[in-house]
Amino acid sequence: MSLLRRQGWVAGLLVLFAALMVATKLIQPGYGAEDFGSLVRAALPYAFAVAAQAIVVIAGGVDLSVAAMMALASVTAAVLMDGASEQQALLVVPFVLALGCGLGALNGALIVLTRVPDIVVTLAMLFVLQGVALLVLAAPGGGAAQWLRAAIVGTVPLPGVPEDVTAWIPKALVLLLACLGLVWIPLRRSRLGLSIYAIGSSELAAFRSGVPVAWTRIAAYAGAGLFSAMGGLALTMSTGIGAPIPGPYLLASVAAVVLGGVALGGGRGGLLGPIIAVFVLRLVRTDLTLLAVDPNIASIIEGAIMVVVVMFGAFLAIGGRAR
Repeated sequence: MSLLRRQGWVAGLLVLFAALMVATKLIQPGYGAEDFGSLVRAALPYAFAVAAQAIVVIAGGVDLSVAAMMALASVTAAVLMDGASEQQALLVVPFVLALGCGLGALNGALIVLTRVPDIVVTLAMLFVLQGVALLVLAAPGGGAAQWLRAAIVGTVPLPGVPEDVTAWIPKALVLLLACLGLVWIPLRRSRLGLSIYAIGSSELAAFRSGVPVAWTRIAAYAGAGLFSAMGGLALTMSTGIGAPIPGPYLLASVAAVVLGGVALGGGRGGLLGPIIAVFVLRLVRTDLTLLAVDPNIASIIEGAIMVVVVMFGAFLAIGGRAR
């Protein structure tokens, strides 16, 4: 019962997602496991973008360069993998992840050393990284290793489990949970994870308690860079090419973070809620498409939902500071 109280927001999101799945089934009775797999693959880059944003917001900041970092990671992977052997492509993945981690750490270091607000630094980096991505690849192109693309296509067979059940376990979902779990669970339980929550709650109190605020902030942005690089790889895996133009991941990441229960003021929340929120928002888009709503109108509705969610989160943050 206490667990339910602590995770009430997440439970509410799960109920909302289940209700939307039922609505989707009513709208299109033929909606099945294959369609759910397509939904997960479409949501994969968004989920990593949200994870990147969440870790920074928990630390009391914001990162406007997430989408541009994803674009740079995507084109870097696509260019390096184009024409490379399957074995050589294995080395590209850790390189791109290290690149994202380094760029994120650079964001954090600039914020700490210059004391310029994070929103200004990351906005500047957005333009810088977007320009670099276009220098690496001026137009969508490049390639992706077959084994990498196969990692998100199909389902995961389980011994002794009927196929109609495993059909609802897409590889993309397993990959997402594995990547997030391998990074977030150890981080959340570590001293660094506690420090990230501490500086998000009160930087001054954390400093007085002996928390290395500067290094913790840099580490939080480095973690965001790592998740952004995963998002860029997910883009390349999904399409088979690199995308140099940042997609609509920035506002979507902020909206899903707020909808997922992370306080914009920092210090509260996790990754589970925001990830479920990603699927909620993508399923709303799917339902609008199934209802044959004009794409322009659907974009307006989706954008309006995101703006309302972000405004609501900002209102809660202001109210929290006032108290």
